[in-house]
Amino acid sequence: MYTMTLMTAVMRYGSYYGYRSTGGNYGAYLLLFLGMLIIPLIAQINVKSTFSKYSKVSNSRGLTADQVARMILDSNGLSHIQIEHISGNLSDHFDPRSNVVRLSDSVYGKTSVAAIGVAAHECGHACQHAENYGPIVLRSKLVPFTNICSRLWYLVLIVGCLLSSLTIGTPLIYISIAMFAAVVVFQIVTLPCEFNASDRALKTLERDGILEMAEVPHAQKVLRAAALTYVASLVASILQLLRLLMSVRRR
Repeated sequence: MYTMTLMTAVMRYGSYYGYRSTGGNYGAYLLLFLGMLIIPLIAQINVKSTFSKYSKVSNSRGLTADQVARMILDSNGLSHIQIEHISGNLSDHFDPRSNVVRLSDSVYGKTSVAAIGVAAHECGHACQHAENYGPIVLRSKLVPFTNICSRLWYLVLIVGCLLSSLTIGTPLIYISIAMFAAVVVFQIVTLPCEFNASDRALKTLERDGILEMAEVPHAQKVLRAAALTYVASLVASILQLLRLLMSVRRR
């Protein structure tokens, strides 16, 4: 049932962009489309299963994730940053506008090494902003423009396709691809921010003795799985960009 639905979606999606013919181009298009679907899905399954596994492993000191976050922030001179409990699962983030580290239901108040790893990671982002870490500064500057591009690129593409018979159609299609390329650039800039925050978290957890030596690798596996979701998202976006470029080439 799922396979038939997926193939129907592929055919309709491909037909819209002019890939009805069989042959090499359609095969390449199909691979790109499946890659866009499958790679992020695998990454999401991996992070959820890894987090679930190590959510069952409590740290030996009995510390909760929010307590650890407070310890890390205070030790880095960031006592002005607040910690809040928000609803959701793995919706944790640091909000630099409000100076708040927000921890989700699956992290706040939990003693697992998985929860502590995630909390420490978000504190890593707070430290990045406090130190004006280069990639995080660049990322923050790109956010407003990228938000516009991510919301409007597809609309511009549709309008361009509908007006393809007119002079304005092709330029609009190219503009939409440029807008999506900006989103890809934003994702590339995001990667070092995420990996650096995880590195900071693991070093702090080990250096300050928050986790035992045997517990640190568990937190590392959780953070590595989380980082791979960003890598998977970037790969999927690159495949999407290639698909868009292929569609323009065929027009």
